[in-house]
Amino acid sequence: MALKLPSRRRAASSPASNTAPPARRRSLRGRVLFRLRWLALRAFLVMAGSVTIYAFVNPPLTWTMLGASRAHDLVARDWVALEDIAPVMRRSVVAAEDANFCLHWGFDMTEIRKVVASGSSRGASTLTQQTAKNAYLWQTRSWGRKAVETALTPMIEALWSKRRILEVYLNVAEFGPGIFGVDAAARAHFGTTPDQLTPVQAARLAAVLPAPRTRRLEASARSRGIADGAATIARDGRAACFE
Repeated sequence: MALKLPSRRRAASSPASNTAPPARRRSLRGRVLFRLRWLALRAFLVMAGSVTIYAFVNPPLTWTMLGASRAHDLVARDWVALEDIAPVMRRSVVAAEDANFCLHWGFDMTEIRKVVASGSSRGASTLTQQTAKNAYLWQTRSWGRKAVETALTPMIEALWSKRRILEVYLNVAEFGPGIFGVDAAARAHFGTTPDQLTPVQAARLAAVLPAPRTRRLEASARSRGIADGAATIARDGRAACFE
């Protein structure tokens, strides 16, 4: 019996079958990249939308407040417009947390370079970054949270005024266990209203930031330094963007 040779048609199809898997892999990779780009776009739109809303609407509650409410009763607070907060309180917080607040666009590159050069573990977060964290995110440190905070920061700078950033910060910052916002802080600690805070009281409140659960509200070298810093930024013009 004669041996039957393979047909040329079958032999010709073999190379094509070998190239199919790479083509499928390229197609799968393309679909994955498309989905990732779509998810990134959706995340960007959600963040931009929420930042736009909070440019006009006051944040009612934050993740930090919700977390704190499990361990402490939250002190009642009212939202206070920036013009109803003593100017010395505004300057004290800026002097304590971000003296160059009026000079940067959300990231203080000078401070960042200093931290990198010194190898220090201290943070270089600006008030804008802290506002992004306090208003939208959680306090636990993680690379994921920092990445979202970094994305939110330039959006806030672009869509909010410096006065709005400072107003939101002062109304959502924690000033002690269960004490959120300058209204609750002024009433709980000094029995007064935010517009009546004295330079000494303002410096002492600012001194507990950004670690209100571990720092005591008392006169200290830090609070005296903050009082001096508040006077300094009033003189040299670094408070001009929010006065």
